[in-house]
Amino acid sequence: MASVYPGTTVEVSALQRGGSKQLFDGIFAAGGITLSQVSVMTGLEPYVIQNWVKRKFVSPPVKRLYSREQFARIVIINMLREALQIEKICNLIHVIGGKFGDPTDDLIGDEELYHRYADMLCDESIRLTDPSTVQKAAEAASLSFEGKTPDAQKQLIRILQVMLFAHAASRLRSSAEEILFTLS
Repeated sequence: MASVYPGTTVEVSALQRGGSKQLFDGIFAAGGITLSQVSVMTGLEPYVIQNWVKRKFVSPPVKRLYSREQFARIVIINMLREALQIEKICNLIHVIGGKFGDPTDDLIGDEELYHRYADMLCDESIRLTDPSTVQKAAEAASLSFEGKTPDAQKQLIRILQVMLFAHAASRLRSSAEEILFTLS
């Protein structure tokens, strides 16, 4: 059974540690990617991505090309929107990214956050509905993180917990919808 990287339509035989970084390296080998490429890899309509840029969830592309960080932000929003309201995602993004367009105040770069999160999903021992194993997984994923403030690592742990619980909620919702479909 094929797996899909969270927030994307990119299928792989199985998620593996470092796989999302390899994916990004391949996608961005020639530089930035176009709106249509982002659309294909995320399953999002181009107007949705453009709306997120307009609403300042994502910084505008440079010369019509999206960077690794912008793509990571789009993918993060895309995967979270299955479980969280857009306003709550915006609050989370504000904690992660600080002031819009100013990377110097970011808690963590979007790409690094995505890779840490994707690597966590490779650990099949994490019971996504158990708060204690989710917290331990988030703590382990943030061990090597050195933030700019004393509480940065603690914030990263909480952000990763939110992302894992949102992932669990999304999977549970899909399972419920599949069962519901069989009742029709």
